[in-house]
Amino acid sequence: MKASRVAPWVVALTTVAIGWLSLASSGAQQTAAPGANRQAEFGTFPNREFIRLKLDNLKWNATENNKLGVQTAVLEGDPSKPGFYLTINKFPPGVMSRPHTHPDERHCVVLKGTWYTGEGTKEWAPAKEVGLKSGEYMRHPSGGLHYDGAHDEEVWVLISGSGPTRADVLDHGDLFGRIPSAKSSK
Repeated sequence: MKASRVAPWVVALTTVAIGWLSLASSGAQQTAAPGANRQAEFGTFPNREFIRLKLDNLKWNATENNKLGVQTAVLEGDPSKPGFYLTINKFPPGVMSRPHTHPDERHCVVLKGTWYTGEGTKEWAPAKEVGLKSGEYMRHPSGGLHYDGAHDEEVWVLISGSGPTRADVLDHGDLFGRIPSAKSSK
């Protein structure tokens, strides 16, 4: 396998490990907190089996019920319930999330394309966006105002966190929008 194909998965596994470590350390600080015993939550082998998934066979669903084509595949857990989750978000070209926050800290690794991200602003600010390429990592702290998405190509982002999660859009409107400079793909 070429190094360029392996690197994103190495980063992704590192991201998951970071998420587990941060969850474990927060559980150690709050011994009575739900989810403190991660293995009890998931179970152990042989009751908990190994899973192997091919990216070509993922089940995709509309993210936050949007009609702009952003989709999510859940690899592990349930983002709407307490506990660890691991998802992939797929952004079509020209679609960005609008400024929002999440109640949980998220760990993100770009799997495909260039993911454009902005932070701390109440509206899209293309001049201040940072483009993250395949294999690059970003942490979204709990409550951090941000937006993200795709410009000219499809983008896949691996996201891990501890649910329940949601996106709280700053102006309470739709989570996703078409960037003003994007050509309509209708």
